[in-house]
Amino acid sequence: MSGRHVNIPIFVPHLGCPFQCIFCNQKKISGTAEIPDGPAVRKTVDSYLETIDREKCSVEIAFFGGSFTAVPQELQRELLESVQDYVEQSSAGIRISTRPDFIDQKILDRLKEYHVTTIELGVQSMCDDVLLSSGRGHTAEDVRRAAKLIRQNGFSLGLQMMPGLPGDTVEKSVRTAEEIIALQPDIVRIYPTLVVKDTVLAQLYQAGEYTPLSVEEAAELCAGLLERFYENGIRVIRVGLCQTDSMTPDGDIVAGPYHPAFRELCEGKLYLKKLCEILDKRKVQDRSIIIYADKSKFSYIAGHNRDNIRYITEKYRLQDVGFCHSSDGKLRIETVQKKNIF
Repeated sequence: MSGRHVNIPIFVPHLGCPFQCIFCNQKKISGTAEIPDGPAVRKTVDSYLETIDREKCSVEIAFFGGSFTAVPQELQRELLESVQDYVEQSSAGIRISTRPDFIDQKILDRLKEYHVTTIELGVQSMCDDVLLSSGRGHTAEDVRRAAKLIRQNGFSLGLQMMPGLPGDTVEKSVRTAEEIIALQPDIVRIYPTLVVKDTVLAQLYQAGEYTPLSVEEAAELCAGLLERFYENGIRVIRVGLCQTDSMTPDGDIVAGPYHPAFRELCEGKLYLKKLCEILDKRKVQDRSIIIYADKSKFSYIAGHNRDNIRYITEKYRLQDVGFCHSSDGKLRIETVQKKNIF
């Protein structure tokens, strides 16, 4: 089996959460307001499995949204029991998303009973003042305690952070990333804060009491966060909110750093930095260059709309820029004398 991983998303919108975070409107973010039951879950899973080649990828049934472990136990059991056949017959895993203050040993024992494989925690920030101003209802210490307990019990750990919350700064976001790294998660998601309709944050924004990050500011910040996670061997599985039909600036997004290719912007900034570091040490003016890298990274290296290529061509007076797949995947640059070879 290859390393490709597929999540089958089951949204449990704003169910079980005892707090109303100022940025949150789960019904709009998830694109659904219906609370699923067992039959609805199985119907969704069956529909996805029809399109998935089980020989080439691993599958997790993922309960997103809300705070799963805060949901009434009867419903938790119904949802988890509804997918046990897939776990036993298809070797599917189960992923849940929840709050750090709704994790304890008893809860983890129950999740083990139902073969849950991955637990993602909505961390958002590791700065208590940011958590307080955002109405999270938990502390950074709750995150540390829950993450340690999850790892001790053998679950895969995912952590989610939200740069740009009220009271947040670049320095605080970097501190949050460093603390997340120290907790040794298997995966991380980065969601720059968006202002969504029908939230307290939207009211603050409209009253002039909250200023969201711009797309450029968020991309610059998240590029730096990505670099830190990569350097520490931590896989970042999402950067930016997943788009739904309504989650666009013409729909339910009031303001904030929304971009349909946000991760590409961030990765592009990382690669531009690397390209410049290499080219600054080389005599490349009036020459053509070949960039060697893993071909899956070509679009990131070129930048969104090939912005990176245009930038380095102008800055270093390059004649042509070409790409070639590198068998070892390492980024390197070679110069050639001949013009227009590509």
